[in-house]
Amino acid sequence: MSFKSLSLAAVAAVALALPAIADGTISVNDAYARVATKISKSGAAFMIIENTGTEDDRLVSVSSDVAKRTELHTHKEDTNGNMQMIHVEDGFVVPAGGMHGLARGGDHVMFMGLMRGLEHGDVVTVTLTFENAGDVTLEVPVDLERKPDHSQMKHGDHSGHDDHSDHSGHSD
Repeated sequence: MSFKSLSLAAVAAVALALPAIADGTISVNDAYARVATKISKSGAAFMIIENTGTEDDRLVSVSSDVAKRTELHTHKEDTNGNMQMIHVEDGFVVPAGGMHGLARGGDHVMFMGLMRGLEHGDVVTVTLTFENAGDVTLEVPVDLERKPDHSQMKHGDHSGHDDHSDHSGHSD
């Protein structure tokens, strides 16, 4: 590998590691995306959103050109005790002076109808839209090796699965 290629790779790695920041109050850290298999038609992205402001904000929508539809989703337990994934149209509150995690088994960004396969190391552009802070566009690395953090799993999800399925049965 040439020095120039190595230098560009190092700059890209540092840029991806830095948090995305909107209006000085919202920052996004530790973002990553994944799919269950290389031929999956859906995937998901996870991250930590921090609000250093004095007022609550709300993540109201998300977009990406990697999929036909990109939505905010969560898992809810149905009346039979099974976990279901649902679209959250109202979005997620990010409390003032606090944070909101988008994590496997809980709230997350859902990519449905992927336009291309996602491989480990790829980068996906995602735009988060906040009620007050506006748009935050970030480059999210695809990490197919990261293990789930079960401490962030919602109570009651006893599926034991690392991944979840979207409404059509495709897993992320």
